[in-house]
This record gives sequence, C-alpha cells and structure tokens, in this order.
Amino acid sequence: MALGEVRLRDLGKIIRKEMTTSLMIAATLGLAGCVRAWMMGIGPEITLIVSLTLVCITLWSAVVSSVIPMVLKRVGIDPAVVSAPFIATFIDGTGLIIYFKIAQYTLGIN
Repeated sequence: MALGEVRLRDLGKIIRKEMTTSLMIAATLGLAGCVRAWMMGIGPEITLIVSLTLVCITLWSAVVSSVIPMVLKRVGIDPAVVSAPFIATFIDGTGLIIYFKIAQYTLGIN
C-alpha cells in the first residue's frame, strides 16, 4: 500500500486472498480449541462455543485488517500509525460481542 501497488478498487481481491488464508488458520485454531477443550473434560456446548468463536473471530479479523487500512488511507490518515492500535482494539471489542452472541445462540439464552 505504501508503494501505491494496492488501491481501494483491489479490495475484493485482497479480501478474497485474506479470507482463503484465514479460513485455513481458522480451521486449525477451531480444531485445536475443540481438541483442547475435549482433553480438559469441558462439555460439548462450551467446546462448540469456543471453537466457533475462534473460527469467527479469525475470519472477522482478516476482513477488518484488510479494510481499515484502505479506508484510513482514503480518508487521508496514515494507516501505518493508526491501524495497529485501532484494529487490535476493534477486534478485541467485537470479538467479545461475537463470543457472547455465539454463546447466546448455542445455549438458547434470549
């Protein structure tokens, strides 16, 4: 992006590549979380919640970390300065929401 090789119109291609890589990472993390929870004797509901959360947050972070630097550059803000702290904070906050929503739906809590 700093060299001008990546533009906002390339966003679809960038997200597709990031999602492909992240899907493999997410599957690995989800499986590892599932195995670890099973080895610790945690119930199937919690195991499912943790595994699904790992997958969803990994995919969500790929999208966010691809889009935010592009948007910041378009607005005129240097992405190198703002991206890392903003993305980390945003992913942490939305990750909690994702976790609690998955738990709510899985456990049938309204």
